Amino acid sequence: MDLNDADIVDLYWRRSDEAVIETQKKYGGYCYTIAFGFLGNAQDAEECVNDTWLEAWNAMPQNRPDRLGVFVGKITRALSFDRFRRGHAQKRGGGELPLVLEELRDCIPSVPSAAQAVEDAELERIVNEFLHTLPARDCNIFLRRYWYAEPLVDIARRYGLKLNTVKTILFRTRSKLRAFLETEGMIS
Repeated sequence: MDLNDADIVDLYWRRSDEAVIETQKKYGGYCYTIAFGFLGNAQDAEECVNDTWLEAWNAMPQNRPDRLGVFVGKITRALSFDRFRRGHAQKRGGGELPLVLEELRDCIPSVPSAAQAVEDAELERIVNEFLHTLPARDCNIFLRRYWYAEPLVDIARRYGLKLNTVKTILFRTRSKLRAFLETEGMIS
């Protein structure tokens, strides 16, 4: 029987080894998909997923997430991004991350230091607000590309669209995001 998120979080709080086992069963594939999208390498993706469970273990009981999937997904994404930046993904030839970052370069402001965590949180809030303004398909395509770093051809196949249609949707959505961020004062 699969446990719900609250039951799994309770296991973390009780420091039960079952917490990691249940999290792996419920969210292992999800986290692997995120890591592999960034890294393009099965071994690196598996290592990031395993590191995710350790990070989740260490983050609780200080944090008590309401949505465990989102919580471990964010951890996996951050670990994958860090691993990519350290050069592992490029050495092994994988990942969509360089293309994804290049596509977003003109509409997402760069944050120069960790000291600007408040600005990061505000940017996250504004981007989430923007995503809620999009039609469902466009939002899903945007998230598949820029959250999961999914290749364009896979997105086109998933939605039964031509590759150029996906590129156009993403271009227009990035333009809308840039305009939205300008109106919110995040970029000029």
